[in-house]
Amino acid sequence: MEQLLNCFSCQIYKESLTKNHKAMFEIKSNEVTPAAGRLLLSEPLLRDFYFRRSVVLLIDHGEDGSFGVIINKPLKMSLNDVVNGIPEFDAPVYIGGPVASDKVFFLHSLGDEIPDSVPVNDELYWGGNLEALTEKIKEGTVDPDSIRFFLGYSGWTGNQLDDEIKSNSWAVAIPKPEMIMKLKPERMWNKYVSTLGSDYRFWLHLPKDPMLN
Repeated sequence: MEQLLNCFSCQIYKESLTKNHKAMFEIKSNEVTPAAGRLLLSEPLLRDFYFRRSVVLLIDHGEDGSFGVIINKPLKMSLNDVVNGIPEFDAPVYIGGPVASDKVFFLHSLGDEIPDSVPVNDELYWGGNLEALTEKIKEGTVDPDSIRFFLGYSGWTGNQLDDEIKSNSWAVAIPKPEMIMKLKPERMWNKYVSTLGSDYRFWLHLPKDPMLN
């Protein structure tokens, strides 16, 4: 009897998962278009190593392509583990994406204190003069919470990202700029999915790995 109940429960779960997966691809776009400073939230069943339940901050989006960095996947290493010649600095390093994963990039809220930085939104800036940043770290005037470092970035060719959004591989969210640096990485995906509306609510209830249930 117990075995029959277990089989029955398993069948119900599989049917529920199938319905949810089907519903996911019947969702119409949330009509928020991709743009610099907005977020990409991966669909919950995506199995890709880099993009599984990822939150990507778009740095640029246009006809020629798009790029951004994953902001919710910190590595168990610090800046000094990956960059030589930088003073000791307790700042985490994140997986930025699969492109140029042997190179370090950075995002910060220091504005024009770092020359050559590119504004992403009202709060955040991309890159800038590394020598100037190094000097400020030496002076002890950089708060580790004001900067994020990334190994690699995420990139798309022209129209590729738009096509992936149309196929519901990604949902687009508009964050409060000041919250991007404050939210804990492990909470980001759930937090931003919850802002997408009721059509996406079931995303929050799907298991991270259906094969283990």
